[in-house]
Amino acid sequence: MEIKNRLGMHLRAASTLAQTTARFKSQVSIIKGKNKVNARSVTGLIMLGAAIGTKLKVRAEGDDAKEALRAVQQLFEDRFGEE
Repeated sequence: MEIKNRLGMHLRAASTLAQTTARFKSQVSIIKGKNKVNARSVTGLIMLGAAIGTKLKVRAEGDDAKEALRAVQQLFEDRFGEE
């Protein structure tokens, strides 16, 4: 998935993503290059340094993985509700 919001994965976007993934039982990971972080970790998400245009891989494992991926995809498409 591509970061489309102007400010990238900053505090508000990371918090929104973490809150969204916390609603699901599945484990959701965000991967940038060799770095893999838990999507529920705001600090981890910010440490990825994902600016606008950055492409990230999203992986979900668990009973509701498909629903979790859909929710994360919608967040990325909606630019985390910022624009």
